[in-house]
Amino acid sequence: MDDVLHLSAADARRVAVRAQLLTAPRPDDVLEVLRHFTVLQLDPTRAVAASPDLVLWSRIGSAYDPRELAALVDAQRVVELAGLLRPAEDVALFRAAMQAWPGGLDPRPWREGLARWLRDNERCRLDILELLRADGPLPSRALPDTCVRPWRSTGWTNDKNVTRMLDLMVASGQVAVAGRDGRERLFDLAERVYVPQVVPLQEADRRVRERRLAAMGIARGRAAQNPVEAVDVGDVGVPAVVEGVRGTWRVLPELLDAPFVPRTALLSPFDRLLQDRRRMTELFAFDYALEMFKPAPARRWGYYALPVLHGDRLVGKVDATADVRAGVLRVDAVHRDGAWDASTAAAVDDELDDLARWLELDLLRADR
Repeated sequence: MDDVLHLSAADARRVAVRAQLLTAPRPDDVLEVLRHFTVLQLDPTRAVAASPDLVLWSRIGSAYDPRELAALVDAQRVVELAGLLRPAEDVALFRAAMQAWPGGLDPRPWREGLARWLRDNERCRLDILELLRADGPLPSRALPDTCVRPWRSTGWTNDKNVTRMLDLMVASGQVAVAGRDGRERLFDLAERVYVPQVVPLQEADRRVRERRLAAMGIARGRAAQNPVEAVDVGDVGVPAVVEGVRGTWRVLPELLDAPFVPRTALLSPFDRLLQDRRRMTELFAFDYALEMFKPAPARRWGYYALPVLHGDRLVGKVDATADVRAGVLRVDAVHRDGAWDASTAAAVDDELDDLARWLELDLLRADR
């Protein structure tokens, strides 16, 4: 049995921060950053900037040009899968699971109901494939709804037959997102978008977990299902316990001895450092929630507050909005979790200056 590492809370936080490329010096290659992260979460909200761009700015700084990521997507070196941007070569790790859908290593009984709906609407599936083969890539609105059994849901997808059909055809590896026209997804045959390689299911699962731990640094072997991207890593890495935190973690030991050169960063609410909210609370003792779905009077930190990382601590939130029409980055509040010394405040000011410079907006400090 592996020896169990004993980590201080600071050790654990520093492993997580190193793994997320949030120390100095900064990286400078967009594709290499994404290959290390494995995923960038997409979200339509642009209160400050598109989340994938904001995540890359947090690492690279104002030298990052969003056109670099857009060019990688256009060239299909980066592809969209299940609402996440991934390096194109990584899709090989998911194609065996697509082929095994609705089964696989982790079969879920509820998936059989989805497969039954797909079979009941076989004519619609074939119609979509035929049209995409002839004219793809196409947006969903250009695809026929020939379903004989409508999709029923208590949520926003009720009666959205083509949307659900496409989602299931993506899950089963028949079609793929081939790019976007503005915010609208374009679909095409998967064989035209994905790399042809298929990694066997067991090997692929292991490699996905290894890469996930490399991106996170420290994670639970088992964790609750995350709606965006799994956060558990199984038995990869080595076991560790963290002072003051219950349970066992898995960690990459090489990150323990690497130099830790701290810096300050403003993070997207969808940043990978924050994705596992339980880990965020346990390791960083940070109280945070995205509040854009709350009514304004119920918000504590703002519509799209940016968490503040200083060294190995999450120390506050910045309530900022990019008002492109007015030409300003408006900062309504800087919420401090505890007291800040002068160097922390100055470092946050520098990051706000850099954010405004990157957005090509004037900085308006309404908080002062």
